Amino acid sequence: MANHTGTNSYTVSQVFKHAVLTTPDKEAIFDGKNRLTYGEIDVEADLLASGLVQIGIEKGDRVAVCLPNWNEFMIIFMALSKVGAILIPLNIDFRKNEIIYILENSGAKAVFFTNTLGKVNQFPQLMEAQKSISTLEHLISVRFQHDSINNYDRLIQLGRIHKTLKTPLVENDDICVILYTSGTTGNPKGVMLANENVVSISRTAAYKMDCSPNDVFLIPVPLFHIMGLMFMLRSISCQGRLVLMEKFKAEKALELIQHEKVTIHPGVPTMFILELNHPNFSKYDLSSLRTGEMAAAPCPIEILRRIKNEMKCNILVAYGMTETSASLSMTNFDDEDHLRAETVGRALPGAEVKIVDDTRDVVPPGVVGELACKSSGLMKGYFQMEEETKKATDEQGWFYSGDLATMDEAGYIRIVGRKKELIIRGGYNIYPREVEDVYYQHPSVMEVAIIGLPDTVLGEITCAVIRLRPGMQASEQELKKFADQRLVSYKVPNKFVFMDELPMTSSGKILKRELTRRIKSELREELR
Repeated sequence: MANHTGTNSYTVSQVFKHAVLTTPDKEAIFDGKNRLTYGEIDVEADLLASGLVQIGIEKGDRVAVCLPNWNEFMIIFMALSKVGAILIPLNIDFRKNEIIYILENSGAKAVFFTNTLGKVNQFPQLMEAQKSISTLEHLISVRFQHDSINNYDRLIQLGRIHKTLKTPLVENDDICVILYTSGTTGNPKGVMLANENVVSISRTAAYKMDCSPNDVFLIPVPLFHIMGLMFMLRSISCQGRLVLMEKFKAEKALELIQHEKVTIHPGVPTMFILELNHPNFSKYDLSSLRTGEMAAAPCPIEILRRIKNEMKCNILVAYGMTETSASLSMTNFDDEDHLRAETVGRALPGAEVKIVDDTRDVVPPGVVGELACKSSGLMKGYFQMEEETKKATDEQGWFYSGDLATMDEAGYIRIVGRKKELIIRGGYNIYPREVEDVYYQHPSVMEVAIIGLPDTVLGEITCAVIRLRPGMQASEQELKKFADQRLVSYKVPNKFVFMDELPMTSSGKILKRELTRRIKSELREELR
């Protein structure tokens, strides 16, 4: 498995088996409670796969997993990969209607879940959902037992009784996971990713980051999200070690980096900001850190410099989406700070990117347009949504992302915002990302979202929703002046709203649709 650029295709199960055969006694994962080697995971995954076959799980069946970052998540995924079943990751904080929609849409045959974590007790919700979803045959509890449903440990025992596992032929282009998008623009869409998609990108990204068996990956993001899932596969592809965080807490992350000798730290900007600003930051030895990956949101250049100077971490900035198996572009180790702060790097080996206008013609370098791409990680389509798939792709295999961007002559990509987030104020186009990038330079600003609000005269006006750093202050007048010195006047926000917390997806992206709804509701009288 020497090639790392996605030209040779393998299945998830094959990549995992290679790690098992190469380093069976090496620790593969630590979830804060249990430590398991590659060999131990393989044995348990075989038993679980056998148990799943005994209850009727077959190749192509969809199996949902609603779990936090536990070892069982990885074991279940490997077991499903062995039998050719399809993983459906579920957010542990989903409410009843969200759970039911995904289970119904995917036709899930079984769901693994726990009732001990998250904001919602999933047990009663799933019991209720099973009554109305004809395909949902099995509820399988993890780390708790209930007489009326099946249990993870019982399936392991069932596997011990029926040890012989006849695995079906699983092809590279077989779907291995369906991830549902966060639904920021409507009902979640099930993104179908094949073995060859996730394997090629995990190996390409690992190669780009110079990953080796010596690397220890901290995973502070959820495994049910594409970023967490792909970092798990990235670690497997290089026979590395995973250190899982059940829930991100800044000091706990610092503690794990020190105690577990973490070398690679992926995350979203907010995580790094909270770590750097923690009062006990200087008490921890972070010398093991080698690199990391910043994604999901823009990061101020000041924070990137602090990560480099104070954490001694040569962090890379990446861009991608669920539809591209997470990674599409990435900066280089030798890129200047301004390129890491202002761009998301260049397309990964094997990927192509172009910037197009509304007629899908390529625009000149530096001109804003929609980002389109081809990649070995590109999805096979949206599950049971042919029309949505056709809208997003063309006959030549290009995927149209909905992201507005520019690309310079050297291939560096700058993300401007979402097409649907474009604000038109009195006939002038305002790209939220450009204004947000300015405010991320302000020393008091921790998070910012620029949204459009209706206006009877201008059509739309801009509103800056600001979360200040703890203990810091900034007035509306000061923030307006700050932008006025750096932007043309029509881009300076008309309104400012200060919040203690902005609504976020599980991956750390600001939920602008929800934020806009809230702000419109609060300013209803004023906007009339």
